[in-house]
Amino acid sequence: MKKSLKEIRDVFPLNFDINFLNHGSFGSCPSPVFDAYQNWQRELEKEPIQFILYQGMDELKRSRQVLSDFIQCDPMDIVYVPNPTTAMNIVIRSLPLSAGDEILSTDQEYGAIDKVWDYYCERSGAVMKRQPISLPMVSKEIVLEQFWAGLTPKTKYVFLSEITSTTALIYPVKEICEKARSLGLTTIIDGAHVTGHIPFSIREMQADVYTGTCHKWLLSPKGSSYLYASPAMQKIIDPLVISWGYKSAKPSGSDFQDYFTFNGTRDFSAYLCTPEAIQFRTDYHWEEACRACRQLAKDSHKEICDTLESYPLSPLTDEFIGQIVSFPIKTKDPERLKDVLYKEYGIEIPVMVNRDQFYLRVSYMPYNNEKNIEHLINSLRDIKRKSNLLG
Repeated sequence: MKKSLKEIRDVFPLNFDINFLNHGSFGSCPSPVFDAYQNWQRELEKEPIQFILYQGMDELKRSRQVLSDFIQCDPMDIVYVPNPTTAMNIVIRSLPLSAGDEILSTDQEYGAIDKVWDYYCERSGAVMKRQPISLPMVSKEIVLEQFWAGLTPKTKYVFLSEITSTTALIYPVKEICEKARSLGLTTIIDGAHVTGHIPFSIREMQADVYTGTCHKWLLSPKGSSYLYASPAMQKIIDPLVISWGYKSAKPSGSDFQDYFTFNGTRDFSAYLCTPEAIQFRTDYHWEEACRACRQLAKDSHKEICDTLESYPLSPLTDEFIGQIVSFPIKTKDPERLKDVLYKEYGIEIPVMVNRDQFYLRVSYMPYNNEKNIEHLINSLRDIKRKSNLLG
C-alpha cells in the first residue's frame, strides 16, 4: 500500500518547519536507516576488536554484495569510500599523466573535482579540456556532437558527470563510454547524483571508473560512497593510505580490496547500512513515490520559470531531468538571495553558479508536496516585489 505524505515525513528527522528543497547537496537519512547506523556504532563500541577485525569485516562484505547487486557489477570491483571527492583523488593521482596528455571533459563539472584535476594537471603538464556544452540542451545528439568536438590525438581520458551538480542535467554517459571504448580512451565518471535517483547499471555503462554516493539519493548515512574500477584500472590505482592491505597477511585475492578495506582505525558503520537503505525503498514504495516527484518537477516547471523570468535548460523528459531541476536566474547577490530564502521564508535551497550564470536548484523528494513548491513560488514573487535580488 502506498505510503502517505505524513507516513513518509514521520520517518525523516528533517525539520519540516523548513521547506527542505535541497536533498541533492547532502541527502537526508530516514530514521529506520539511521537507527541501523547507530546500532552498528553500538556494536563497534561494545567490542571494538572483534567488530573492527572480524564481525565488521564480514558485514562490510555483505553490504558490498548488496550494493553491487543494486548497481549491477562484481562486488570485487567496488570499494567503499567516504565521498566521490575522495574517490576522484584516489583515481586521478594514480593516473600516469604526462605533459601534453589531454582529459576531455565538459564545462559543467563539479567545482571540487575540477580542482583535483587542475592540481594534478599543473603538476604533470597534462591539459584539462573543458568542452563547452550549449544551454539549453536540445537533444542528446547535439550534446554528443559538441562533446566529441573536443577530441584530439592527445586525448587520453574522458571525464564527466552523469548528472551535473549545478545545472542538474543528465548526460548521455552510456553513449560516451561506448565511443570512448572504441577509441581506446579511459572513461572516468562522476555519478554522485545517480545511485538511487535514476535507472543505472555499471555493467551496461562499462565505464572504466565510476564513483557514486549512497548518502544522497540512496538515503544512507553521511559519508557512504563507493568507487568502482574495472579489473584493468585496479592494477594502476594506488591507495591514498598505505596500511595493512599492502602485502596483506590474509590476502583476499584482490589487491584492490586489500588496499582499501582496512587502512587504519575508523568508524565504517555508514558503509554497513546499504542493505537497510535498499530495504527502505521497498518498504516505502520508493520508486512509485519518486515517479510522482518527477511528475511534480515537470508540472511545476513552467510556473517557476515564469516567476523567475527564466527558461528550461532542456526538454522536460526523463532523458534530461530527474528529481533535481535547475533554473537560470538573474541576481547580483546570490549569497544574499540564499540567505533571505532561508531566514525570511524558511526555504532551504541552493543558489549555484557555473560559467558566470546563477541557478536556483530545486530537489523534489517524496517528503515534499505541491505546497512546498507553492510556497517557493510565492516567496520568489514576494522577493521580486520587495527587493532587487531577482531580475
